Amino acid sequence: MSETPMHTLQYRVDGPEDAPALVLGAALGTTWHMWDRQIPELTRQWRVVRFDLPGHGGSPARAASSVAELADRLVATLDALGVERFGYAGCDIGGAVGTQLALTRPHRVTSLALVSSSPRYGTADAWRQRGVVVRTNGLDPIARTAPEHWFTSDFAGAQSAIVEWAVQMVRTTDPGCYIAACEALAAFDVRSSLGRVGVPTLVVAGSEDQVTPTTDARTLVAGIPDASLALVPGASHLAPVEQPNAVSELLIRHFSTAWHDKPGPGTPAAIGAAAPKPQIAPPLPTHAPAAIESGLSAPTPIRGGTYEQGGKVRREVLGDAHVDRVEAGTDDFTTDFQDFITRYAWGEMWTRPGLDRRTRSIITLTALVARGHHEELALHTRAALRNGLTPAEIKEILLHTAVYCGVPAANSAFVVAQKVIREETTPEA
Repeated sequence: MSETPMHTLQYRVDGPEDAPALVLGAALGTTWHMWDRQIPELTRQWRVVRFDLPGHGGSPARAASSVAELADRLVATLDALGVERFGYAGCDIGGAVGTQLALTRPHRVTSLALVSSSPRYGTADAWRQRGVVVRTNGLDPIARTAPEHWFTSDFAGAQSAIVEWAVQMVRTTDPGCYIAACEALAAFDVRSSLGRVGVPTLVVAGSEDQVTPTTDARTLVAGIPDASLALVPGASHLAPVEQPNAVSELLIRHFSTAWHDKPGPGTPAAIGAAAPKPQIAPPLPTHAPAAIESGLSAPTPIRGGTYEQGGKVRREVLGDAHVDRVEAGTDDFTTDFQDFITRYAWGEMWTRPGLDRRTRSIITLTALVARGHHEELALHTRAALRNGLTPAEIKEILLHTAVYCGVPAANSAFVVAQKVIREETTPEA
């Protein structure tokens, strides 16, 4: 184990020093120990490098704001170790890092295995709301529900020690780093870029995984030119923990066969077909699933240089669901107005460098209370939570408005904000 400088990640190396390198990336809320049961077999052939996400395990709480930043830190870590080329296997957000590396550092990655992974993990709204829940309630609610998301019910019932280990892993993660990882996953979407992944890729999916279901795995395989799919029976999201032998066999066969710089045609399919336990999925149709299609449907009028940036910020602050509803209801009568607020409010004002988004949320809430715009107040209370304000801070803002905007205005604002905060900060059952 190594404590690393700020621009690198905490890591652990196992296996022969002169063996080729194989890097393993862990899932959100876990540590490198999720790969423990693969290490005895993998280190027979490879020098295995495992790393912890920021604030996970014993790693320093130096949050990374994007998957790209995590990939950059990993490359810096491997550079410090003298590792130039490597195979890579990642689970969950670890898979996102692997895809990012294959897209941006193709000369470094020899082959890729994506376990319980997706080109886009759920929706941006869901990840940002999870950040709000963690900021308000801490990680305990997420920790308590982790086993039901990570393991099948049969496994969880029979393996109480592993279930407790999983809960403690999440519970001891740094909340700020967890929230930053949620933001990174909210922004991660490589569906339109999968065709540029140019290394042999094995996609591994647990047959019972509801977090990254098999439809996500099929989207990866349909988009990556040189990819195959293996389904692991009786496994949920943390397949390497739940079905360690099956996953180990898959990884060994894939990386043993696909290690060459220029693998021959059909190599990944051969890897998957040779695996003795997992079931290989039937061939995919020649057309890519509709889920691969991406891009925002924006209004068509004149767009200033800030329109695209404004649309991006508007979605980040107000959420995809709200913007989608607005766009769906836009017609010839309202298009010019939507174009106007996207360019000027979101593309120019909310992107100015003089104030951060938290401060702009404070100002906006105060102005909406003063003017009695309750529908907008509800919308921007949600936005304030997304921008990092806590319920306690929002309460202080509303108390302050009682002095300068009047008690009746603040009273109405408390009713609106209370309803929104309860909705946004209540953990999933």
